[in-house]
Amino acid sequence: MRTPGSTPKAMIVVGVDGSEPSARALRWAAEEAASRGGELEVVHVWERPQVYGSMGIGAYPVDPQPSQDEARKVLDRALADARAMVPTVTVHGRLEEGGPGAVLVDASHHADLLVVGSRGLGGLRSLLLGSVSRQAAHEGACPVVIVPTRRDGPTNE
Repeated sequence: MRTPGSTPKAMIVVGVDGSEPSARALRWAAEEAASRGGELEVVHVWERPQVYGSMGIGAYPVDPQPSQDEARKVLDRALADARAMVPTVTVHGRLEEGGPGAVLVDASHHADLLVVGSRGLGGLRSLLLGSVSRQAAHEGACPVVIVPTRRDGPTNE
């Protein structure tokens, strides 16, 4: 809770999914939170699995627990990575069920900056954004940073 008259800390929200592009976004967001003296919220979104009958008729319920457990592992790894990268930054985690784009747009309403990874497909297709980064850029309620996927070989990170 912010006290009256205090300067609020910047809240950086980053979406992660366990991929290399999201690891780059996490790294960038953690460094930005540290440089701003802010806080970092790491968000991972999982979707409930569905199994459809033959010919696409009807959806059958599937136990969501294994998917939720795997999602928790992805978030926990990202939180551990972020805390190791920037031990002086307060890092929060948020695990949500739903559509990743919608959840991140919702999170942008309490953020000063939303950070997501891009989809790097190489060649001409690399100019295209993934659906989540596109939705964040178009609908986010705060500035959005889309961390590009490097295509120029090894990095010094």
